[in-house]
Amino acid sequence: MNEHRYCVIMVGSDGSPKQLRQTYDRFLQVLPKDNILVVVPKRFASQAHNTLPELKGENILSEPFARKTAPCMAFAAYTLLTRDPEAVIVASPWDLVIRDEDLFSDTIGEAFDYVEENDVLMTLGIVPKSPDTNFGYIQVREGRNAHLMTGPLKVKTFTEKPPKELAEVFVRTGEFFWNSGIFIWKAATICEEMERYIPEVTELFHGWQEHISDPVFVERAYAECPKVSIDYGVMEHTERAWLYPARFGWADIERL
Repeated sequence: MNEHRYCVIMVGSDGSPKQLRQTYDRFLQVLPKDNILVVVPKRFASQAHNTLPELKGENILSEPFARKTAPCMAFAAYTLLTRDPEAVIVASPWDLVIRDEDLFSDTIGEAFDYVEENDVLMTLGIVPKSPDTNFGYIQVREGRNAHLMTGPLKVKTFTEKPPKELAEVFVRTGEFFWNSGIFIWKAATICEEMERYIPEVTELFHGWQEHISDPVFVERAYAECPKVSIDYGVMEHTERAWLYPARFGWADIERL
């Protein structure tokens, strides 16, 4: 295993201990436990410690306020940069259901390999099974039938939960993938792009090099942070967005 590879599990406001445990165990097939971080709302921090007692306390990051995924990623990425300037991150929501976990592990590993050699922001794109309107879609530049291709594809556009007619067109063309919510990137690269596109977030973490582990510093930063997702704040604007096709079974737990 590459010692510079890390996982950041992003726990939402209604975190389930069972689902967190399953997600953590899934990434243990890819990474050692000391390289897994969990970012969790402050009120669920003790529950996360109880659910994952083998995880070091310093690897459970407590968010004082809910501010969506961009501040969450700033907190996690800056934390990792203080520990390992060469850190490469796979970031995932806590609430995904994955089937065929061997294929999942292989896909994550392949995406890691590419990101380690290229300064890109990679998202896993699920080859769609149907024109589902409950998911976001990502279009790639490779054109029709891109869903049959393997390896990294260049992102063209993002569309959030399209109407049925549009989703049907998306799936027919083969140019579109479901947005899995799973990302792979170097910590340094995502920080550069956040600082470029959402400075209103990153400027609040000024001084992170010395203070990111101080709860008072983190609370002060979060108190003024706008609520912004990493998709909306960065991925829809950056020129570094790439997609890695994924064919393992995938579902958002809310849809089950």
